[in-house]
Amino acid sequence: MHAARNISLCTKDCVCLFVCPTGATDTENGQIDFAKCQDGCRLCVDACPSHAIYLVPSVYPASQQKSEEVRKSLFTLAKSKATQESLARGLAEASDDPLFKQLMHAVATSNRVLAEDCYREAGYILPQSEAVTTWLKQLLSEHETDKDFPSDAVRTLLEKL
Repeated sequence: MHAARNISLCTKDCVCLFVCPTGATDTENGQIDFAKCQDGCRLCVDACPSHAIYLVPSVYPASQQKSEEVRKSLFTLAKSKATQESLARGLAEASDDPLFKQLMHAVATSNRVLAEDCYREAGYILPQSEAVTTWLKQLLSEHETDKDFPSDAVRTLLEKL
């Protein structure tokens, strides 16, 4: 594990400079030199008063394979989130209240992020994967007559894969 800094949280207290045994921290550019950072040291993480420094793994574990049942559940949840996003955007457009519009935009964005996470967890955000190609072809066949579906964009994407 190596240290990293969230520069938006950093208050430039510079305690990390004094506790780092290798000089890996740099408050001027906000970066921590991974080559100098000692694996798992934590001195800067524990000393940072603004909690801007955290540890990241040097190696991430392989992703777990999902069963078809789990994938279907993730797709169902993603579809629900897409519907909720669409509803929130519609409510925002229909409202004259600026605070309500702001809230609905936040709800829409949150639902989009959650839907993307569901697709990623199901293994379908890897554009070169066979699963994505199959899924895109399936979407094309299901939405042949749907004028709101971006068929041309999907065909172009399939050509590029």
